[in-house]
Amino acid sequence: MVEKVKLDKVDRQLLTMLQHDVTLSLNELAKAVNLTTTPCWKRLKRLEEEGVINKRVALLDPSKIGVDFTAFVQVKTCDHSHAWYETFIEAIYAMPEVMEFYRMAGEYDYMMRVQVEDMAAFDHFYKRLVNQVAGLTNVTSTFAMESLKFSTVLPLKPA
Repeated sequence: MVEKVKLDKVDRQLLTMLQHDVTLSLNELAKAVNLTTTPCWKRLKRLEEEGVINKRVALLDPSKIGVDFTAFVQVKTCDHSHAWYETFIEAIYAMPEVMEFYRMAGEYDYMMRVQVEDMAAFDHFYKRLVNQVAGLTNVTSTFAMESLKFSTVLPLKPA
């Protein structure tokens, strides 16, 4: 089990601000939480070292770059061996179209969110998936008609 990191009010404020805009300067962050830059920087450094902040990225608009076709793919398998699992994960990691990938409880064993250009690109992805991964007994896909909410901001409850 992953050990939770203790976050105080200032940590939560900093994390909330960074989730909305990672380009904020150290001066802007420090001023917003009533700290000088050195203690603010030390907090950010600690949050990175503890793994709370694990990446700083740019989020792209899928429609602007032509990959706004979203598919949710659910997979069942008859093989639950560790060797199959490792092979399956390796195959999925090699597919850049897979944006999210989960092992599930319930009717399906795995679920992924796939971003591609269009139905033809999805069909190409689907064929690669079923041809590269042995042991799949059911692959079911559903397609998003419209994105109504997308967020990368995790809810931070008060300390």
